[in-house]
Amino acid sequence: MDKLMSKLPLLAFVLAAFAAVAFSPKELPSNQYGFDNGVWYNVTGQIPGSHTYNCNELENSDCLYASPDTSTPINPGEDREFVKMPAALPQ
Repeated sequence: MDKLMSKLPLLAFVLAAFAAVAFSPKELPSNQYGFDNGVWYNVTGQIPGSHTYNCNELENSDCLYASPDTSTPINPGEDREFVKMPAALPQ
């Protein structure tokens, strides 16, 4: 029993290290792009809304990409499409 008790601090340390890695927040991509009507829009730091863009539901579609090409979706399989709202977004 004493042998087990002497190993408890090591076990606690290993468990804490595992938890710190497993439950740390995932890093968001540094850039976010949307594609609408043949034009790529850089929406990095923009909040979706009526003056910027929305991600509307559409099957087999992706809303945001990490770079201006369709091979890098941020959330693959999310079934949403990028829709630029009437207010101007920089291209």
